[in-house]
Amino acid sequence: MTDVINWFVEPFSYPFMQNALFTALIVSIICAVLSCYLVLKGWSLMGDAISHAVLPGIVIAFMLGLPLTLGAFGAGLFCALSVGYLKENSRIKEDTVMGIVFSGMFAFGIVLFTKVETEQHLTHILFGNLLGVSRAELIQTLIIASLIFVTIMVKRRDFLLYCFDQSHTRVAGLSPRVLHYGLLILLALTIIMAMQLVGVILVVAMLISPGITAFLLSKRFEMMLLIAMCMSVITSLFGTIISYHIDAATGPCIILLQALFFTLALGYQKLKWYRQQPDLS
Repeated sequence: MTDVINWFVEPFSYPFMQNALFTALIVSIICAVLSCYLVLKGWSLMGDAISHAVLPGIVIAFMLGLPLTLGAFGAGLFCALSVGYLKENSRIKEDTVMGIVFSGMFAFGIVLFTKVETEQHLTHILFGNLLGVSRAELIQTLIIASLIFVTIMVKRRDFLLYCFDQSHTRVAGLSPRVLHYGLLILLALTIIMAMQLVGVILVVAMLISPGITAFLLSKRFEMMLLIAMCMSVITSLFGTIISYHIDAATGPCIILLQALFFTLALGYQKLKWYRQQPDLS
């Protein structure tokens, strides 16, 4: 019993592991809440697009001596607005537009990344650096997360209506355009916040896995939110602990646990479906 307790407690005897856990919990909860809306709206590719499109903004901000988060937010917002503009002013479908915009911006970011003299810490943008989170970065993450969470809670019903039926949103007296770009801005902020956890490569997994897993297990949105947040908290806690004991990257460990939860939820749903089938023998 003592060995089990020590297995849980030992990693958090170090301040950097405490910062890592707090940051992981904050980011994962926000990603879980937003992922439920993204799954309902069908915006999985949008999260992937913005997460990859922030790279050139980060490199340019580094070159100009500006905060990296400012460059990331600017690039993410530019990607979101570009997708919306091209979709509304052309016959091209939204998924095609997203593929063109995010791949082009990501390629541009890679070119800048390889040609510009950078410090090594910029590679953490690609792959994450949760264990290197400082107290100041933790506070910054908490502020951004609070802003996102309060906004979603205040407008949760409006966003939910928009995700389910855009036409009915207009009938209800709401502006689909405002909700559309509002959700995109929240998505960009969340991606920037999550970059230090898993990097731009895996951030889309944190924005999709909790929501799609909860979607498999519940038909009620309130329960879907609760399941997604609980799953994110559990995977963040155990992912951080496991990464310490096996000496592996923390972000990918969290993502692997989320993938495992999704697989179990899918298996449970299939088993439940087979049990509900009538016996024809």
